[in-house]
Amino acid sequence: MARTALPHDAKAGPTKPEVRSVTLGKLGLAGSDHFVEVGSCTGAVTIEAARLAGRVTAIERKPERLEATRKNLAANGIEGVELIEGEAPEALPDDADALFLGGSRNYADVLDHAAETGVDRVVMNVSRLEVAGDAVRAFRERDLFGEVIQMQVSTGYELAGATSFDADNPVYVISGGTA
Repeated sequence: MARTALPHDAKAGPTKPEVRSVTLGKLGLAGSDHFVEVGSCTGAVTIEAARLAGRVTAIERKPERLEATRKNLAANGIEGVELIEGEAPEALPDDADALFLGGSRNYADVLDHAAETGVDRVVMNVSRLEVAGDAVRAFRERDLFGEVIQMQVSTGYELAGATSFDADNPVYVISGGTA
């Protein structure tokens, strides 16, 4: 996977590289796919998806975060991504093949839209246990559920001439779709 530069912050922080790798693996993007991200924030997932999918749409409700997405796309030489300032599910296109939910706002309505429009692959990342449980139920209720995994990533750093580790917050990766 190519290195992704994120020089522009969006105060919510990007999806960590290791989590992005698993997320993109679950999405299984191909050159013929239309990928849609709900809640693009820094654009980290959008950038990496744009390297794989034929068409990419990023939706963000906060203008300052959409601007961070735009700047980070440019910093990575990524062009042709459709950026939409708007709220999901109203701003969602009807022809997505793969959908990533980067946040939990309105996720039930977004999942309704995904089920109604036949989105093949849906992935949602969640860091709060209660939201993860509710989201898994929502995926199941819409017949979208495939699996849920919990990821715990620790990153090494030097401490007194040796290597120690800082643990990141666990992330639940919920995946499924209509396929």
